[in-house]
Amino acid sequence: MVDEPRPAPRQDKPFALRAVVYTIGFLFVVLGIVPSLFYLAGERLIPPMNWPGEWPVEIQSYWMNFRSLVGGAIFATGLAAYLFCSAWLVFLSKAPHVQFHDPQVFVATGPYRWVRNPVVLTLLVTAAGQAIYFASWGIAVYFLLGIGFAQWQVTRLEEPNLRRLFGDSYEAYCRRVNRWLPKLPSTTPGE
Repeated sequence: MVDEPRPAPRQDKPFALRAVVYTIGFLFVVLGIVPSLFYLAGERLIPPMNWPGEWPVEIQSYWMNFRSLVGGAIFATGLAAYLFCSAWLVFLSKAPHVQFHDPQVFVATGPYRWVRNPVVLTLLVTAAGQAIYFASWGIAVYFLLGIGFAQWQVTRLEEPNLRRLFGDSYEAYCRRVNRWLPKLPSTTPGE
C-alpha cells in the first residue's frame, strides 16, 4: 500500500493560533504575574500612602473611588489599544510578534503612521493604569523600569533587526515617524 501525499496544511490557522496563544500568554505574564510581584514587593518595602491630616471618611472614600475609576479607565484604554495595535501588526506583517519571528511585510500604516512603537506605548499605559488603580508604589516602579526596558529592547533588538530586513525603507520611516512620541502623519507626498 502506497501512501498518497497529503496536502500541505494551511498556514493561516497555525499562524493565527500562535499569535493568539502568544498574546494571551504574554499579557498574562506582563500584566498579571509580574505586576503582582511588584505590587507585593511594594506593599512590603514601601509604607502605604496616608491621607494628609484627618480627612473625613467620605472624602477619602470619594478620592479612592475616583482614583480607581481613573486607573481602571487608563488600564482598559491601554489594553484595548494594545490589542488593536498588536492585531494590526500581526496580521499585516505576517509574524506573530516582531521579536520572535521576522516580519514578512513592513508595516507603516494605521497606528504605525503616528508612532513607531504603539504596542510598547500601550503596554506602558496599562501598567500606569494598574499603578493608579491599586495605588501601588511597587507597580509604579514596574512602570518606570518598563520605560527603560522598552528603550533598550527597541534600540538594541527591534530596530537593528528591522534595519537589516527592510533597509532604506525602514530608515526613511524612522526619519518620518517618532519612536515614542506620537505625531500627526505628514500629508505632504514623499514625506
